[in-house]
Amino acid sequence: MPTSRSLQSLRPVLHLLLGCSLSLSLLSSCYSRQPEAADKDLKQEQIADESLAAPEPELATRKDRSSNERDARLMRKPAAPVAEAYAGAPPPRSQPMPHQPADRPADHFVDHNTEDYDLIQENPFLAVAKNPLSTFSIDVDTASYSNLRRFVSQQHQLPPKDAVRIEELVNYFPYDYPEPRGEHPFSVTTELAVCPWQPENKLLRVGLKGKSLDLKQAPPNNLTFLIDVSGSMSPPNRLPLLKRSLKLLVDEMREQDHISMVVYSGASGLVLPPTSGADKATILAALERLEAGGSTAGSAGLQLAYETARKNFKPRANNRVILASDGDFNVGPSSDAELVRLIEKERQSGIYLTVLGYGMGNYKDNKMEKLAQHGNGNYAYIDNLQEARKVLVTEMGSILLTIAKDVKLQLEFNPARVASYRLIGYENRLLRAEDFDDDKKDAGELGAGTTVTALYEIVPAGRPG
Repeated sequence: MPTSRSLQSLRPVLHLLLGCSLSLSLLSSCYSRQPEAADKDLKQEQIADESLAAPEPELATRKDRSSNERDARLMRKPAAPVAEAYAGAPPPRSQPMPHQPADRPADHFVDHNTEDYDLIQENPFLAVAKNPLSTFSIDVDTASYSNLRRFVSQQHQLPPKDAVRIEELVNYFPYDYPEPRGEHPFSVTTELAVCPWQPENKLLRVGLKGKSLDLKQAPPNNLTFLIDVSGSMSPPNRLPLLKRSLKLLVDEMREQDHISMVVYSGASGLVLPPTSGADKATILAALERLEAGGSTAGSAGLQLAYETARKNFKPRANNRVILASDGDFNVGPSSDAELVRLIEKERQSGIYLTVLGYGMGNYKDNKMEKLAQHGNGNYAYIDNLQEARKVLVTEMGSILLTIAKDVKLQLEFNPARVASYRLIGYENRLLRAEDFDDDKKDAGELGAGTTVTALYEIVPAGRPG
């Protein structure tokens, strides 16, 4: 398994694929908007972020105020009234906490850890003589990296092995791939190096770079916030952090952009009808009014959010639902299969899905990832306000603007040059060779300015693998 230190040691020596031919599938494209440069006081945000994790002096936690900067070095690089449906929601519940040491926030301590992660079976080496084609969908999610960081920096422990998705660790960081030329929506870069952990083998890197766009002139955003306000969202690093995160996004909205807001707990309700991005006071007041309490009817919330998005659908806009939750659905249809069927049905309407994860202890990573994967969307985990700024401001174009839909990669290896290979990561994105030409087979979406990297460990011909 490659580490950030291993990846840092890569030195490209060739721009060849050892006899591989690379095919790419681009099934459709559309355009939206890019963030303006933020002019914010980062130091104030870092201090405020600490207050989320430590609302009481005796629960103060040791925060690394420059975690994102350190990570980059390692890898090189007037209020409107709310709707009646919400007005009757129960107030936040007061929940007893067990005794905690003084150096960790309260939310680190739960009676039972019920976090869920899907099993990951690492890809094996495949003999080229029998398996010359390697086919998979791109993955632009980054949730695994920031979730892993939460385990290490906040909980002082290693994450569960199935929480580590290598492709998301690699793709968390931007890479200096060249911009595409002419009419091409993305560029392709290939590099070859000695494999750091097995010098007899080679490490192949395939990189894509989506076209960067001036999103100031792009079609409007038509966003529906779907916000979990159930009782499990009451700790400081859940609903309070969620509200501050979405405020960053609201600050970036233009007059032609519109935001609707749906909430769910024991029931779901529309708390903000479509409102222009110019009316930030109304949007922010509705957001600030949210409080946590009750059970979690996530399925009903999803249905209402998509219904709201369809009702206000704009043909030439970026129509998207943004789900913010810990994924702990416990009322109504909540099985993965039921929710996936709901999402797959709704994605046919041309409405994309962005999933933002919050919280710990009962976090349902497996459910959140599936929703994004089957909803033509992307998935990020927000562990602090700096991460929220990275996702919702700095990388807003890649999160909100899809320029290429259902992107698949297929490499064909030459048995005269390559004995065997293994794809590092992407275990839940593998496709059959025939899926590459099947336009009905869903795959990942590529956002404006997004970089995607895939790594292969290669056993050269003549060396047993």
